[in-house]
Amino acid sequence: MSETKNKHFEMAHILSEALPYMQRYDRKTVVVKYGGHAMGDPRLAKQFAHDIVLLKQSGMYPIVVHGGGPQIAEMLEKLNIKSEFKGGLRVTTDETIEIVEMVLAGKINKQIVAAINNAGGVAVGICGKDGNLIIAEKLTKTVKDPDSAIEQVLDLGHVGAVKKVNTGILDSFQEGDIIPVIAPIGTSESGQTYNINADTAAGAIAAAMKAKRLLMLTDIVGVLDGDKKLIRELPEALALELINDGVIAGGMIPKVENCLNVINNGVEAATILDGREEHAVLLELFTDHGAGTQITKV
Repeated sequence: MSETKNKHFEMAHILSEALPYMQRYDRKTVVVKYGGHAMGDPRLAKQFAHDIVLLKQSGMYPIVVHGGGPQIAEMLEKLNIKSEFKGGLRVTTDETIEIVEMVLAGKINKQIVAAINNAGGVAVGICGKDGNLIIAEKLTKTVKDPDSAIEQVLDLGHVGAVKKVNTGILDSFQEGDIIPVIAPIGTSESGQTYNINADTAAGAIAAAMKAKRLLMLTDIVGVLDGDKKLIRELPEALALELINDGVIAGGMIPKVENCLNVINNGVEAATILDGREEHAVLLELFTDHGAGTQITKV
């Protein structure tokens, strides 16, 4: 058998194996949080766009929610605007929020939209302010002083927490076969603009849309056990145990907690996966072994 024919048979076999997964997710909503270094790599960005279009063509309703921390930092540096972090979150001042909105809802959002459209999809870029999609309120965050152990309330400025997601505009997009690309900028009921963590925004949207899955693309392979090996299946009880034992620590804690909140609000599973891996989204949804750590109720 020729090499070309072998390749054709291999392709047909792959498509055949993917069929049950396509049927499983047919007409189901999948929210994909897109962030990390994959956004800055032109090859991976193009590949991501093609994968999102493939999800749509296979019958799913993909929703993309993106971050943009490195791009915001780069723009602030260009404009000589100092920025600080408290409790792992960027303090967003009156001056900073304008730059955050410009970068997230402007440059980054439209780059992703253009990439998906160039791949053959029909994408529309919005932020949480459009159609009052994300109603937000000021985020209250407390931390313990390492010396006194006294809790302090951090003032993060215009950093928001999701209060409500109005799904009407997203329902309309689904009816019109449009792929929404969402920048995590919200608005309060009084019109104040808030910068919202992209993981949090994606989780809130997944829960509100009763999504089948939430995929969180990051710069890590997933959740690791005590031996630094990837945990592919992580039930809620074990996740809480690993947090209490300190195995899940640092910046991974809020990601896992966000996933736990999502699965406790009706989403079947949430997965933390490496966006730097080629076709990570397709591997997670269309293969047995997946591409990261899948967090479920049981």
